Amino acid sequence: MDTTGTFLLPPSASTMAGETDALFYFLYYLSIFFFILITGGVVVFAIKFRRKKGDISTTKGPSHNTVLETAWIVVPLILVMIIFVWGFKGFMKQSVVPKDAMEIKVTAQKWFWSFSYPDGTSTANELVVPAGKPIKLLMSSQDVIHSFFVPSFRLKRDVLPNRYTVTWFEALRPGDNILFCAEYCGTKHSEMLGKIKVVSDREFKEWLDTNANAGADMNPADYGAKLYTSRGCVTCHSVDGSTGNGPSFLGVFGHEVALKGGTTIVADENYIRESILNPQSKVVAGFQPIMPTYQGLLKDRDVDALVAYIKSLGEK
Repeated sequence: MDTTGTFLLPPSASTMAGETDALFYFLYYLSIFFFILITGGVVVFAIKFRRKKGDISTTKGPSHNTVLETAWIVVPLILVMIIFVWGFKGFMKQSVVPKDAMEIKVTAQKWFWSFSYPDGTSTANELVVPAGKPIKLLMSSQDVIHSFFVPSFRLKRDVLPNRYTVTWFEALRPGDNILFCAEYCGTKHSEMLGKIKVVSDREFKEWLDTNANAGADMNPADYGAKLYTSRGCVTCHSVDGSTGNGPSFLGVFGHEVALKGGTTIVADENYIRESILNPQSKVVAGFQPIMPTYQGLLKDRDVDALVAYIKSLGEK
């Protein structure tokens, strides 16, 4: 098990990483060997058989060499078959999900990740899982094509709109692992980062219990401020009056908002709630309708907390 990483690869942190690394290095060193062999042969023959000064004679070359021709057909064929069988076995291992895997729903959208657990717990940009247990990821996108990429797990799978893709992993040990989007998905593609936090089984059960009652010991506005960051609102909406991909939350509550089409509306509790759950219904003038719905991703308590937080923000 590689816990330090190499010049080419980060530390391995999943059960599939070892086999993937072995195939990678087989291809890597095989490529180096043939590069040296072929390039070296070209250089040696170019020097050895270069035309000498004053030499105008010609030599008839051999028409063929049966041993050489057989070797350059058979040897590459054997190597390609080894690579195919090895790679296919790894592909099947990564594609067939163990029966006892815990299923987690993954939703990708511009520009963050959402995770929904079987008990109803949900998080954004942080996936918490127990070590030593297979985890099935049922993934879909709310907008464009994204790609779920965890280098330390050697895991990469496209996440598509209007269909599900499936992958799985089993983390070897507790620790934090960086999650990237590996498919260009817009202006903030490089900021679509997440974290997979691997914990012990005991810590995972405690975490589930804690999240089941998230915000219970906080006033709604403070809990909403926490959700503003953890749920990715901060990606597009500022609270200082500056304009991003979406309008600022600062001073919006209780004021008229200009909408596309020339109409206006007062930003009350109902408007804010609708904008969270059905953002395409009333799009603010000057902005593109790129916000995805949070329907099914937020509990009623979470929506109420976000409304309370936006209400608490001062004037511009």
